[in-house]
Amino acid sequence: SILFRLFPLREHGMNWRARPLTCQEIQAFRKSKEIMDRFLRAYKLMLGFYGINLVNEETGELERAENWRERFENLNRFSHNNLRITRILKCLGEMGYEDYQVHLVKFFLTETLVEETLPNVKRSALDYFLFTVRSKEKRRELIHYAWQHFKPQSSFVWGPRDKLQKYR
Repeated sequence: SILFRLFPLREHGMNWRARPLTCQEIQAFRKSKEIMDRFLRAYKLMLGFYGINLVNEETGELERAENWRERFENLNRFSHNNLRITRILKCLGEMGYEDYQVHLVKFFLTETLVEETLPNVKRSALDYFLFTVRSKEKRRELIHYAWQHFKPQSSFVWGPRDKLQKYR
């Protein structure tokens, strides 16, 4: 699948023929402006497919695209997209785009928990997307954000309630 070549990882995925990346390959990729430019183009292409626009390349800030309704319908209908999104999130971390990870996860948490536009993505956002974020501090912030918006809050199982209540 082209997705495995666009968003390679250091782990085996669904395609058993795809060879996992080595740390040396990742370092070489990250040093190549051409490869990183291609990676960013691929990321924007996939975001467009999901109905999302990259607003700021410096920060990774996102917004809904004009065609978001139609694309979100597709996301809600086909759960295999959730595996792809998880792969993209992991690859963002490998390629040094940790801030992009945070923005993409927060985007999905907002759409699933606050806007309620992606109900069929909610479990993946909470079970998988959240835990791809490399920064412990940012991951904690996102878990707290999810907890704040989760209904009913008493059923939130992605973090200890006592710590979530004290979190600042």
